[in-house]
This record gives sequence, structure tokens and C-alpha cells, in this order.
Amino acid sequence: MTIKIGLLYGGKSAEHHVSMQTALAVIKALNTNKFDIYPIYISEEGQWIKGQQITGPVETVKELSFSEGQQLSPLALAPTLFESEESRPFDVIFPLLHGPNGEDGTVQGMLELLNLPYVGNGVLSSSAGMDKVIMKNIFAQAGLTQVNYVWFLRGEWEAAEEDAYRQVEDTIGYPCFVKPANLGSSVGISKCTNRSELHEAFVEAFKYDRKIIIEQGVDAREIELGVVGNDHPECSVAGEIIPKDKNFYDYTAKYEDGNTILMIPADVTNAEYSELETMAIKAFKALDCSGLVRADFFLTKEGKVYINEVNTMPGFTPYSMFPLLWKHSGVEYPALIERLVNLAIERHQEKQKIKHTK
Repeated sequence: MTIKIGLLYGGKSAEHHVSMQTALAVIKALNTNKFDIYPIYISEEGQWIKGQQITGPVETVKELSFSEGQQLSPLALAPTLFESEESRPFDVIFPLLHGPNGEDGTVQGMLELLNLPYVGNGVLSSSAGMDKVIMKNIFAQAGLTQVNYVWFLRGEWEAAEEDAYRQVEDTIGYPCFVKPANLGSSVGISKCTNRSELHEAFVEAFKYDRKIIIEQGVDAREIELGVVGNDHPECSVAGEIIPKDKNFYDYTAKYEDGNTILMIPADVTNAEYSELETMAIKAFKALDCSGLVRADFFLTKEGKVYINEVNTMPGFTPYSMFPLLWKHSGVEYPALIERLVNLAIERHQEKQKIKHTK
């Protein structure tokens, strides 16, 4: 019997377009002999639209941005929203959402209340992984090595801009990176080498969030690992991101121009990979993750490893590192998706057993 899977994508986020690209890639990869695919689209205005079962090829993002369909409130009409035509609940929901209102635990909480299996991380790990400040605080508690960082709320900065800049210069120095605390896909990130650039970076980052984080810049390679599993996570081979013409791996390089080199597997020693693997799994467990994460690291010329962050819903676009890491680890994209679906169902079944024994 086929598995009925609801793909939840789009969303009210600056990463809406990234989510659309991810959904298109996943739909193309799903085996229709194994899965019945149902699209649930969230427009940029926040409308939830349930489409008909996808039975034919979908070639463009535009085809997924449908305006026709049953527009529903996700809470008031949840049974209808997450059911097939036969009034059978979907077997699993695959949230292909990036950024706030999707990757941050909000949708995960709704699915928990509806008692529906879903792919990926739960409420706690999603929300902690979305907020870079909270995530780094947890990593620090777990003893994971990181670069120096400070953070500010918009109100603090507006009340004392010069004090904020001095704090960055005294504790972080240049170069540094300014980022919105609750956003991914390199949106709103700036590299700064002086006070003027720092000011502009604060302004830019605060367009996307009320809280920002500033991280110390290091002369290091960017290494990433894919992690898959629940209680017993496993790591992929390591991959390296090498931007061709940019100072860092920004949004355009990630999703639009493909102007980067993804070196898979990365040229790391056995000892370096062992440390990366150990830290990736430690970070996964520290955040109580499940399903999947992409763990991002800095590796210096001296062999020093710093964890940068984990992404609890890495993209599945043609330029995405996560599925490529697993492909080079022997797991093709369709098999990877199927494995994530099975992990979601297994986790849900395990949680049901715990509830029934209370």
C-alpha cells in the first residue's frame, strides 16, 4: 500500500522561494509507486491552500504556486487539511519550510497537537536550532568549540548604537559576520571589516529579526556533514564549500547562480573527520534532534575545528549540500527521502508507545 504524504511548503518567510525550490526537487524525486503526494501550499500572505493529489510530472516552481484549491485554516479545519480524498489522514507530513513560521517549531507544534507523524526535528530542536543565540548557548553548555560571539536586541542597539559597536570591536574584532538570529539560507548576513560596514550590517540584519548575532571571522575552510537518524544518528562524508568569487557563501551563491565549488568528499584527514563526526553527533544530541540536520564547521589550517551551526531543515535544491553529501555516502536522493519518512513514522510510533504506557 502506498504511503500518503502531505508536502507542506511555501510559508510566510523571507525563505519562501527556497522552500518552493525544495518542494519541486522533492516532488520530482518521490517514487509515485510508493507515495501518494498531496501538496499543501502556504502563500507569502499566509493562505493555506490544499491542492489535488499530484499524479503527473511537475516541472516548475510556478506550477506549485497555485491559487486555486481549497483554502483552509490550518487549525479550524485541520482534519480536512491533512486528509486525502477518502478522509484518510496522511501517513506522514513532510514540512519543506525554511525560516520562521515553519522551521522554528511553530508548525511542528501544530502537527504534534494533531498527533500526526512528520519528517524532521521536533518542537524543541527546531526552535532552538532556528535561534542562533540559543543554539550557540546550548553548544557552549555541551562543551563544543565555537568562535566568539555577541548578540543584541533591536531596542538595545537603538538606545546605544556606539556602545554596541564598541562591544563588538572589543570582544570580536574584525573581520566579523553579522546575522539575523532567526533566519537561514544566508539571508541578511554581512561580512564587516570596519565600523562603517558594521553599522550597515546591523541595519540590514535588523530588517529580518529583532535579535542579531555577531560572530568572529576566522581564516578557515567551511566543512559540512549531513546527519540522519533519531536516537542513533549517522554522519555522511564531509563536504567543503569553496565560493569562487565571494567572501562567503551568501544567498545568491547558494540558490541562484551556483557560483561555488562543492568539494565532496572534502580533503580532510581521518583524524579531522573523526573530530567533525564526533562534534556533529554531539550537537545533534545536545539539541535533541531527530530525522536530519546539516552540521556546519570551520576547519583552520592548524586543524582546529569550530562548530558554526546546525540547520534543522537543510534545503533540497539542485545546489544543496545535504543531499549531495548523502549521495557521495552511497544514499541516492529518493532513498534518502524514503529513509527520512521511515524515521518520522518510527519516531511517531515510539512516542505513541510512551503515551500509552503512562
